[in-house]
This record gives sequence, C-alpha cells and structure tokens, in this order.
Amino acid sequence: MNRARSILHSIILGYRRALLGLLAVAPLLAIVYLYFNQDPSRVFEHHSFHVIAITLAILLGLFVGYVTWLCYLGSGERFLRWLALGFIGFSLVYALHGLLTPLAHHNPWLFLLYGPASRLVMAVCFLLAMLQFRTPADTPAHRLRISGWLPAVGIFLLIDGLVAVWAYSAWNSSYVLRVGMESVSILLLGITLGWMFLQRALNPLMIIYALSLAWFSQSSLSFIIGLPWNHQWWLAHLIFAGGFLLLSFGVVQAYLSTHSFARVYNQGELMAKLHQEKQRAEQVLIDLQQANQDLERLASTDSLTDAANRRALMARAEQEVARAERHQLPLSLILLDLDHFKAINDRYGHPIGDGVLRAFVERVQAVLRPSDLLGRLGGEEFAILLPETGVEEAGEVAERLLRSVTEPSLEIEGKSIPLTLSAGVVEFPAQTGDSVISETFSLADKRLYQAKAAGRNRVASA
Repeated sequence: MNRARSILHSIILGYRRALLGLLAVAPLLAIVYLYFNQDPSRVFEHHSFHVIAITLAILLGLFVGYVTWLCYLGSGERFLRWLALGFIGFSLVYALHGLLTPLAHHNPWLFLLYGPASRLVMAVCFLLAMLQFRTPADTPAHRLRISGWLPAVGIFLLIDGLVAVWAYSAWNSSYVLRVGMESVSILLLGITLGWMFLQRALNPLMIIYALSLAWFSQSSLSFIIGLPWNHQWWLAHLIFAGGFLLLSFGVVQAYLSTHSFARVYNQGELMAKLHQEKQRAEQVLIDLQQANQDLERLASTDSLTDAANRRALMARAEQEVARAERHQLPLSLILLDLDHFKAINDRYGHPIGDGVLRAFVERVQAVLRPSDLLGRLGGEEFAILLPETGVEEAGEVAERLLRSVTEPSLEIEGKSIPLTLSAGVVEFPAQTGDSVISETFSLADKRLYQAKAAGRNRVASA
C-alpha cells in the first residue's frame, strides 16, 4: 500500500513538473509556429495603439514596483530591493519607447533601441536580485534611505541619454546593438535561472519568478527574429506582458502573505510543518494530561507516605457511603495509630521516624485489596476504608495488619525498630446524611482509644 502510494506520488510530482515545463516553454511554441507560418508582408502599424499599450505597461510597472517596495519595507529582503529597482528601471527606460513612437519613421532606432535597453536593465536587476536572495535583511533605517535608490535612478536616466546619443550618432550599427542587448538579456536571464536552481530556491513564489524570467528571455528571442510592426514583433510584446503579469502576481502574493519571496513554503513543506506541529501539539496534550494526573495525585496524596491525604480520604468516604446505601452493601472503617511513635522520633530522630511511617504504609498496602483505601489523617494516625466489608471481616483485616506490622521489626537505615499499633474497627450504619461520616469516625476513634487503654498493640471492634 505504501509503495503504491509512493509511486502515485512520484507520478503526480512528475506531472506537476511537466506542466511547469510546458508553461515555461509555451511562448517558444508560439514563436516557432509564427516564424514558419507568418506572412512577411502582413504588418500591423498602429502608433496610437502602441502608445496606449506602452502607457498601460508603464503604469503597471510603476504600480508593481511600488508594491514591491512596500514588501521590501516590510521584510528588508534585498532580493525585493533589486526587484523593485528592476521595475523602476524598466518603467523609466521603456517610457521613452512609447513617447518616441511618433518618431518611428523619422528615426526608427531612437524608437526601437529603448525596448531592448529596458529589458537589459530588468535582466541586470533581476540577476542582482537573485544574487542577494537569502542574504541578511536590511535594517529598518537602511530601507528608508533615499540615498540608496538615487544612484540607480541616475543610472537609468543616463541609459536613456546614451540610447538617444547612439540613435542620433553617425554609427550604422544600431541593429547590432539592438540584437546584442536582447542577446545579453537572454544570457543574463539564463544565468539567473541557473543560479536559482543551484541555490534550490524553488518555493512557490520563486517558481513564479522563474517562469517570468523564462518568458522574458523568450520575448527577447521573439524581438530578435521579428521586424518592427510584424506579427512576431507583436507576439514578443505579448510574451513580455505575460511574463510581467506572472511576476506581478508573485509580488502581490508576497505582499498579501509574508512580504517576502524567501519566507514562503510549498505545499509539501506546509504539510510537513503541519504534521510536526500536530505531533508537537499531541505531545503537549499528553504532557498536560500527565501533569494534570500528577497534580491530582499530589493534591490527593500524602507527600511523605504516598497514602491518601485527609481530603481525598473524606471525599472517597462520601462516595462509598452513598454507594453502600444505594446498593445495600456493608462498609467498614479502621482507624490505626502507631504505638509510642513519639518515643521513636525522640530516640532515633525524625528522619528515622519518617522512614518508619513509609515502611508502615508499604506493609499495610501489601495486606489491603485494590478497592480498599489507606489514608493518613495526620502524624502517626491512619484510616482505612473497606468497601463491601462487614465489621467482623474488617476486624480480621485489622488483626492481619497488626501481625504484618509487628513481625518482623522494621529495618530503617540499618536499625531494627520494633513497632506496634492499635486499631479501632466500626461499620458504617446503613443510612446517609451529613453526620454519618463524622459520627462513624468518632466511634472508630473511641474504639481506637479503647485498644490503647487496654494495653495497646491490639484491635477493638466492639
């Protein structure tokens, strides 16, 4: 059964990986199809549509960059700092690609070069982001420093100026520059993906990040083989937008959860942690139950002898009296008192006296039934409840206790200590009431003193 489940799990895991792989290369399938089937003569040159689409892309880039910045402020994750810079850099460079669309016929390179430049800026920032993944977080004070962002913004504006200078220069290598920037972008994105897999950064948000990088690199490939305004060129825009939306979804998920790309778990990790927490909770519950049992035992047990204490003895007496009356069963009580116990303490010391009490309880417990209850009333005085036992049988039990305690003498810390006891035995009356227990204990106490008055080391039951 476990083997079959393991095989099924492996199949499902393989299917999941196949789906992710198919999603990652889906743009490539469209690129190849269009490359072999498009009509080179068909183009869609619509400047207004292009400007509107790019404006929307810029606004989306600024919004996602802002959300990423908020995540960075919340977590201090350096990965998110560079991710935000990637969105900002893309927006600042790509904006001119849209603004200069009307100049496409006057100077096509002034229009075209800002697209690959913006993708190159993103690729560089995304690689730097990956290199900062899982590094120590920035301090709250460092996150708010504007000075840490201004140099990068200055570089982005400088790139805008350099592209313009290049486009108006006398050099005739703008095509090479365009293809070169797209190729370098593909290389950097590939390095980023490789570094990600080497670092095993494959939690759910990072998988989304990897998918977006794969789509960005394929959009650059589509731009390389496409010509301005043809369908391959528009497909490249669509693929890039898809990658951008994937990455923005990951950023929004981070904002709505941990404000982090690193502190997130996949479903398997969550289930493992849930299982661990469940086991820990179950163990805590077991420990708590054991602690409650220990507390109950301590609350009802004499700490010196482990016999029941007075409170537990009286509570049990109330239960047994009610049960005896309900079922018309006999119930007897034995009061025990160690003879001349003060002399033992005076002669041997209190530690030896405590040992005598513990040894006495052990011998008594060996004679009693599991249903009987031995309790310590205080000092050297004890009581025994005997359910379903009449007074004659209780008297016999008391005699056996007398013999077991007196013979042989107790051996405490190498000293032989003779011990005798006196006992008073009574049977509870076949009735209930608040005074029954106290009256029965008083009668047993009188019997006990009768035994002591008669010379001790004896049982009085009548």
